[in-house]
Amino acid sequence: MPTWITALASAFDFAAPLALLLLPLPLAARLIPPERQGGSGALRVPPSLVGGAEHAESIAARGRRRLWLVGTLWAALVVALAGPRLVLPATALPASAREIVLALDLSGSMERKDFSLDGETVSRLAAVKRVGAEFIRRRAGDRIGLVEFADQAYVAAAPTFDTATVARTLEEATIGLVGRSTGIGDGLGLALKRLAPAQVAAADGAGPPPSRDKVVVLLSDGANNAGQTAPKDVAALAKDLGVRVYTIALGPIDMADNPNNEQDVVDVETLRAMAETSGGRAFRVKTTDDLENVANAIDELEGGRAKAPPLPLRRDLWPWPAALAFLCACGLLATRRRI
Repeated sequence: MPTWITALASAFDFAAPLALLLLPLPLAARLIPPERQGGSGALRVPPSLVGGAEHAESIAARGRRRLWLVGTLWAALVVALAGPRLVLPATALPASAREIVLALDLSGSMERKDFSLDGETVSRLAAVKRVGAEFIRRRAGDRIGLVEFADQAYVAAAPTFDTATVARTLEEATIGLVGRSTGIGDGLGLALKRLAPAQVAAADGAGPPPSRDKVVVLLSDGANNAGQTAPKDVAALAKDLGVRVYTIALGPIDMADNPNNEQDVVDVETLRAMAETSGGRAFRVKTTDDLENVANAIDELEGGRAKAPPLPLRRDLWPWPAALAFLCACGLLATRRRI
């Protein structure tokens, strides 16, 4: 068989191919012998008596046209019922079983301009938006969510496979919507709640063991000074739930090295303890290059994505034979009125 015929045949399929077995049904009906007893009451009229009334168009020719219309109508209906579909080419997408929630500090100190992008000095938040959005877009195949915290914490984007939407949400983050303080414990707690709501029962021994494919990436440039929960206690809960926590301490100065006693410097020790408690890793970021390196490191640590089998995309074609059947029905009605 020629290659082009094989390619053409593989480009189409049917949702219900067994419906095509109905195609010869009218032919089978014609094989049934007519009833010979009793008569139908029809009157046979010689064609010569009605020839003038047909205006040079024979009854036999009109009957053949109606027969073609009926046959086409039946075939179109059966094909539409079979559900013809066009098979479109599809590419394999990366897939994994990971769920990642980014917990982002939106305190007032994130407005400080001590990072650089494209040769210009920018705020910490601007650098995080650029690098974080690129990281999210690279994680196609994962379920990604975004939690933002300051005085309070809220879910900016629930975990979803739509990484492009989550990246846009991060790029639209604004300081001041939830205060200007730093509630690290509440931010991590809300991330755990949205990331693994079904894991609480498992941690209490009432369900299956927790998954090790759930991750929180928490970024902060300050110390916990708001909220109702202690960061280290929430990190212990993350360990019980089987959730790894990667912490990113952002800013050039930390609490352990603060000769000028500046306010709102990052608490590196607490963030490191949170990561170690949960089984994750702590990262220190002082420049935009550091931030990009950390994003690449987490991307490698949470790799393991493989190409999922491509799912064929199909476009329904049944409206076309259905429309043809409708036109044939209209043609039959028009021919009947003329008779």
